[in-house]
Amino acid sequence: MNKSPELTAPSPEGLRSAESSAVSVGRGRIGRILSRYGRQLGTVTGLLLLCGALTALTPYFLTISNLLNVVQQTAINAIIAAGMTFVIITAGIDLSVGSIVAFAGVVLGSALAGGHSAFFSVMAGLVVGLLCGAANGVLIAFGELPPFIVTLGTMSVARGAALVYTHGRPISGFSAGFRFLATGHVWRIPMPVLIMLAVYGVGHFLLSRTKLGRYTYAIGGNEQATRLSGVNVRLYKTLVYGISGLLSGLAAVILTARLDSAQPIAGIMYELDAIAATVIGGTSLMGGEGKMFGTLVGALIMGVLRDGLNLLNVSSYIQQIVIGSVIIIAVFLDITLKKTKT
Repeated sequence: MNKSPELTAPSPEGLRSAESSAVSVGRGRIGRILSRYGRQLGTVTGLLLLCGALTALTPYFLTISNLLNVVQQTAINAIIAAGMTFVIITAGIDLSVGSIVAFAGVVLGSALAGGHSAFFSVMAGLVVGLLCGAANGVLIAFGELPPFIVTLGTMSVARGAALVYTHGRPISGFSAGFRFLATGHVWRIPMPVLIMLAVYGVGHFLLSRTKLGRYTYAIGGNEQATRLSGVNVRLYKTLVYGISGLLSGLAAVILTARLDSAQPIAGIMYELDAIAATVIGGTSLMGGEGKMFGTLVGALIMGVLRDGLNLLNVSSYIQQIVIGSVIIIAVFLDITLKKTKT
């Protein structure tokens, strides 16, 4: 009859080795999580700390009406920043988004004032935004011009076109059906917030699940290597700037509906807020890195910061200093973290 093998107690050295292996595996997992989601976690932490500070400084911040107001005000900048995220991931920049908002808005407003349906007018505004963005993309991708110069020029051209189109006068007095896009609610959720969430859902899908997203990251990581691998870099860069213009047109629709007025001077400095939200959210100005979720949180930080400064009765002049300082700090951290990784 065979004897069963004797069970021996593990040695202390074996136990210590097993514990050390378990700890190293745990640390490795935590390291991978922090490496992948560290920037997003940091951004969310920053938003929570900012909200906590404003809650302590003013009793009016943490109220339902104020929070809804913050989210509604953030929606326009967040939508523009979603398009900016695509552009900056490719290591580009789009300074024309604010002027595109104005130009698309006045085209939309004139169509409504001319008796066209809300659907036709909205589509006209979106097409104008798309064409302006695509024009940027063509000049940058096919003309091989620097994105900064091209979009700086387009910023002036689109603003001038909006002023010429309206002779410098606003267009107002739209139907309640059109204004529902900015003032309506679905299940008590404001329409601009629903539109914003839809934009970010689609944007996340495009970046994480499609060829467009993969090539967008690849172009920002190493454009030359991406081109040598057979990718039509010119096409995808044009698409990326087209998306930025299209979302600027969508922001123009919401802004026009909210103000019940299309103004050729609308959208001034919108590009600053959009770039700030994108960079604060973890998208690297050097390209190849960024997430839609981070940009959304970055836009919320910008919205909460502006709202808090208003509640604290901070001068608008001081607010510009604060916002500019936040952008500089965000860019400094981005460059520092990039150098640390390399």
